Amino acid sequence: MIIPVRSLDKFRAQISLPKPHRMSDFIRKSPKLFELYRDRRGVLWCGMTEQAEELVEEEDRLLEQHQDKAAEYVTRFLMMSLDKRLRVDKIAHYRRDFALPNDFRTTWVHKYPQHFRLVRDNEDIEYLELVTWNPAWAITELEKKKMGVTDASAHTPGLLSLSFPLKFPPNYKKRVYKYRGALDHFQKRSYLSPYADARGLKAGSKEFDKRAVAIMHELLSFTVEKRLVTDHLTHFRQELVMPQKLMRLFLKHFGIFYVSERGKRFSVFLTEAYEGSELIEKCPLVIWKEKVQSLIGYRGKKKIETFTDMSDMEDSGLYRSNSESENDSEEESIHLEDNSHTDNSEMEIDEVFSAYEDSKTS
Repeated sequence: MIIPVRSLDKFRAQISLPKPHRMSDFIRKSPKLFELYRDRRGVLWCGMTEQAEELVEEEDRLLEQHQDKAAEYVTRFLMMSLDKRLRVDKIAHYRRDFALPNDFRTTWVHKYPQHFRLVRDNEDIEYLELVTWNPAWAITELEKKKMGVTDASAHTPGLLSLSFPLKFPPNYKKRVYKYRGALDHFQKRSYLSPYADARGLKAGSKEFDKRAVAIMHELLSFTVEKRLVTDHLTHFRQELVMPQKLMRLFLKHFGIFYVSERGKRFSVFLTEAYEGSELIEKCPLVIWKEKVQSLIGYRGKKKIETFTDMSDMEDSGLYRSNSESENDSEEESIHLEDNSHTDNSEMEIDEVFSAYEDSKTS
């Protein structure tokens, strides 16, 4: 397959290649993946190398093998939602994170009618709607790890009293000691399962806060790399009964989550899944991605500077950030106190932000 280089201009935003950088120069920086041709009329064309074509075929095979697991995760996502349905365009934002196939919106959504179906509302907006509640899938990943529960056909989600795995950067340990009482209290606090009906929870309560942590822990556990770009998470606040200030939630629970900034986008990581900047358990799709990354920007054995990178991970490791704000839809400063969290025994956001700042220089 080949395509005129000029036709690739419409993908500049997707590969973070602003003008005046030339598309052809960008392509030449990855000669192991792409080849350039000029026809008799002088039109420049781009094609994939044999190695790149093999990688595309390998990705297709891996996505095919992952389909059933992806269907489970999407179903469980629906099961956590308030009305047991989610907008298709919102789910599509996380197609790669959940390893959904390229035909997700056109074909894949119809392949599992026993789990979900495509519906339209009065405004012709597409939703993916839960068809059948699966009790065995209403068991959180944390329950599986902590209690060894893997299958329960009659399981009913309710109150949980499970502590979350914590992992802090070395420079934060002294600060953790200061708040050890509050941390212990949070860990011992009971909370409602992400799969239980949360309509009765009071926004801003401690139970509401811990359930929100549980939802994010569950969602991140579903993803290929145990991380998500935070931009689109804000779109699910109502459906998942989440707090307005998600960035505050992530920063407040620093040992469970880690927030990283790349450019103007923020990603939230599940800290327990990482050792430094390395994902501890890598699924085949992550290994595939690393193969592709190893071929980007190389000519022979020499690394060539590129304008972008497939990974949002900072080079200096997981514990690095320069967080200032979540995104345009959340203009509040992370330094401001949220009236829904007035308990001073909890970890102060200023303290957490200071730890982020210190981690950059340590």
